[in-house]
Amino acid sequence: MKRLKMILLAVLPFAGLPAMAQQKYPSYSGVYPHLAMYNNEGECGTGAVVPWAGKLWVITYGPHLPFGSSDKLYEVSSSLQQTVRPESIGGTPANRMVHKESNQLFIGPYAIDGSGKVRTIPYTAMPGRHTGNARHLSDPAGKIYYATMEEGFYEVDVKTLQPTLLYEDGNVKQKKEKDEANNHRGELLPGAHGKGVYSGQGVMVYSNNGEPGPQALKQFDIEAGSLSEWDGKNWKVVRRNQFVEITGPGGIHGNANPASDPIWATGWDHKSVLLGVRDKGSWHFFRLPKASHSYDGAHGWNTEWPRIRDVGTPGKPEYLMTMHGLFWHFPGNFSSTQTAGIRPRSAYLKVIGDFTRWNNQLVFGCDDSAQKEFLNKRKAKGNIEGPGQSNSNLWFTSFALPDQLGPNSAEGAVWLNENVKAGEPSEPFLFAGWPQRAAWVKNNGTAGATFIFESGERQKWSHVKTVQLQAGEATQIVFPASTPGEWVRVKTNADAKATVQFNYAGKDARGISPAAIFNGLSKATSGNTSGGLLYGLGDNRRALGMAAGDGYYELNEKMELQRKDDAKTLSFIKEKFAIPKQAVTVEAASVLIADDNGRRWRLPLGNKAFTGLTEQGALRICREVATERDLLNCHGTFYELPAENADGYAKIRPVASHNFRINDYASYRGLLILTGIDAAAKNPRIIRSADGKAAIWAGVIDDLWKMGKPVGKGGPWFSTAIKAGEPSDPYLIGFYDQRDLQLSQKGNAAVTFTVEMDPVGNGVWMKYKEVTVKPGETFRHHFPDGIQARWIRFTGNRDCEATAILEYK
Repeated sequence: MKRLKMILLAVLPFAGLPAMAQQKYPSYSGVYPHLAMYNNEGECGTGAVVPWAGKLWVITYGPHLPFGSSDKLYEVSSSLQQTVRPESIGGTPANRMVHKESNQLFIGPYAIDGSGKVRTIPYTAMPGRHTGNARHLSDPAGKIYYATMEEGFYEVDVKTLQPTLLYEDGNVKQKKEKDEANNHRGELLPGAHGKGVYSGQGVMVYSNNGEPGPQALKQFDIEAGSLSEWDGKNWKVVRRNQFVEITGPGGIHGNANPASDPIWATGWDHKSVLLGVRDKGSWHFFRLPKASHSYDGAHGWNTEWPRIRDVGTPGKPEYLMTMHGLFWHFPGNFSSTQTAGIRPRSAYLKVIGDFTRWNNQLVFGCDDSAQKEFLNKRKAKGNIEGPGQSNSNLWFTSFALPDQLGPNSAEGAVWLNENVKAGEPSEPFLFAGWPQRAAWVKNNGTAGATFIFESGERQKWSHVKTVQLQAGEATQIVFPASTPGEWVRVKTNADAKATVQFNYAGKDARGISPAAIFNGLSKATSGNTSGGLLYGLGDNRRALGMAAGDGYYELNEKMELQRKDDAKTLSFIKEKFAIPKQAVTVEAASVLIADDNGRRWRLPLGNKAFTGLTEQGALRICREVATERDLLNCHGTFYELPAENADGYAKIRPVASHNFRINDYASYRGLLILTGIDAAAKNPRIIRSADGKAAIWAGVIDDLWKMGKPVGKGGPWFSTAIKAGEPSDPYLIGFYDQRDLQLSQKGNAAVTFTVEMDPVGNGVWMKYKEVTVKPGETFRHHFPDGIQARWIRFTGNRDCEATAILEYK
């Protein structure tokens, strides 16, 4: 009975859920473990979540299964009872559309009528990885379009469900039923990874966010993907970039006025997020900053299905957009003539495939735990195995949550070391929505150039700033908070080779103290901690295995931690999940990391106790916690770490700093599980075994934002013998809000130091300041809030012994 009370205390209720459901099923930060969805494939993502016929309907997908899989169609009742539909045939579906004339929901290969009756279109009749549906151009009442990821297109009769082939799916053509190498090369359109589809204004629009071939698996900034449209007869490539969501004000119902309503498209390149709108037959494009670079990758795998969805109520639409790790407010009237109103909300870490409003709450369908881990390997992880079985879950939240997670700091470029023509303005870049806004500008050419900044929207542009730069010269512009304008654009007075990078930030309101939900996690200096190594079990055991001391334990769907007699699994976990001891190198003033490409990076230090714990291999340093998403837990700070094919450490982002002795962490049933618990800790989120020898903490990865804002101290030099003209290693400076520098040297003469910053991590260094320091003196500098960049480095003009220390408070 005591154990039952502990479970009930962990329940976090949400408005709209019946009290019976709240009491029957435990939840942690909005995730209900019993709703986890498993398959037998290399990945188990959530393709679509749609309220229909009084239930919530959910489909999952495997990675490349155009002819079916072990994935299911799920039906969830208002009391959170999950039913696996017997009509399930799996595959890789992410399509959904409500067809109003026939009163049916089309989701995956299924058609569900108003009473909840399910009909299935077999993959023998309509093969392919179903990625989207669209209303028919000439017979919208009687037919709908299906599109697949490999350019298969069908029109389906809504009554008979008979598909008619328009263009054959690439998997059928190439007979590659298990094409995990993503080497499909589109014969119809450029790209290798179709995503969205929508219709209106006399065309069907199709997006592709990937590129085939080995180069795309390694290099993030090559040409990739496309946005295309079809008029019923011919295809036209609109733009050669990576695109994902295609939708309009009508959302999954289709536009109410298809001839005149706009069509929206989201995408990206290595510089920034792209937003397209088709209005009155023409496309118009805009740029937005990125909060996260974990979504990058020319192959397109790291970006699932970003969405723009109406989560409002009838008559009161409210559009929520997900793109590159940021929740956005998206105006429902956005068009080529009405471009105001896009606003950043907050950053998130979950991988979200779809979301909806249901029972007066938000429901996110996530991609939580992939057995295959794809290309996401790196030295810092050691030889750790992936989870034994793929699984994902739903995440139930309040409507306020998209404003309550991570800081909305973001950056992006309009030009990145590229040739520009005199007088031709850049694409408009979002300007409104952040109190701190700055731009790094560099003239990469061989002659002087003038850069003219204008703000405004549509055809109403006002002068903001003019900057003259000589060849090779760089500067940063800090825009006053009062500078008006929805969008900003740049042009030059002469042909030039230029970089213009915008960095935006809001005030990080977090303190340095962790939220109460983390009570009970061991402090770094604690000698009385309960640790353990974690492994999501395979073979349909659907439990989390844990090696704690000499004992083996399992966490089940009821969140009961039970000791088991299983020496084989215990031995497997100890061998395959051992923490590597040389994952990083802790030096006197910083953590040194050499990535898999030999690049060197330095990170700040936290509590001194972390040094010994790291060297002993007592702390898990790096692990995948969502599909193709790593967390780095390094010397008291959790970082979001993109995959190496998305540029890895170069684009690292600190999430939160802490003082906890976290032994291991892993994903399980959509949860984040931590080990490293105080023996006497009491917290509803802490679950203990009956023998008291094992314990875990349960939450979600986005709880980490509540641990405390990023802080730390250190630098690239500490009494270091430096050579004239040789720059230091890059040291992280981005995403910290109170930053102070001390720069000193011991030499025979004054030394002039050049301080440079890399705004993004792309290796484009720009001079911030030059300072001359005499022997024995210390130069002190506080960085203003408006100065934003990801990396900093230092170069001296003489040989000397130098120290460069930065403190982030």
